[in-house]
Amino acid sequence: MAKKLTGTVVSNKMKDTVVVLVQTYEKHPKYEKFIKRHKKFKAHDAGNVKQMGDKVTIEETRPISKDKHFKVLN
Repeated sequence: MAKKLTGTVVSNKMKDTVVVLVQTYEKHPKYEKFIKRHKKFKAHDAGNVKQMGDKVTIEETRPISKDKHFKVLN
């Protein structure tokens, strides 16, 4: 089953690619304190439809380029 993540578009300057910032809120295994973590993913956006600040859902797919393994769903 393909992994689906939700995040915010932080860059759309590349052709057919957006950078999506995905934030997670998880509990530390040892200290049991809740921590915010974030990671940026490059995702395929055919036609450069998405703008900076848009909330998007991305889905894991086959490798499209060296570091692009997701596509934008909505």
